[in-house]
Amino acid sequence: MNTGKIQFAEQCGTFVLKFVGEIRLTLCSALDATIERIFAALNFSAIIIDLTETQSIDSTTLGLLAKLSILSRQKVGLLPTVVTTHPDITRLLQSMGFDQVFNIVDRPIPCPESLSELPSQDQSEEVVKEKVLEAHRILMGLNESNRDAFHDLVSALERQ
Repeated sequence: MNTGKIQFAEQCGTFVLKFVGEIRLTLCSALDATIERIFAALNFSAIIIDLTETQSIDSTTLGLLAKLSILSRQKVGLLPTVVTTHPDITRLLQSMGFDQVFNIVDRPIPCPESLSELPSQDQSEEVVKEKVLEAHRILMGLNESNRDAFHDLVSALERQ
């Protein structure tokens, strides 16, 4: 299994998140903390999510990315950009309705040299469950297909 990592950089008002390998639930606490950090700054001109080296990405991560886009539009009126060069990842993003909440670009763009890996964060099972719930509720709000796909999962988590 190729473990994944998320790298982050800020350069000249552009925040870059680069996802490498298999991006799973274990990285979501670090991603969510970084999203909070981005919106605490509020002094940026662009947000770029680089998925050119992503092999797979789970639904919780996708939900947090949707949260990033929604916050970006609400707080600064900015539509983030997702860069993907893999047809499977592009299809997944489109099926989730990401073409409505992101600019999706299919050509690599230069990344800053100063990317650093997000540190892992230990979270309690309860905190992780709340992040999973939040992420899937956000995905459900994007379109009817997502609502159908994640309804049972959200209901089960809410009952726990």
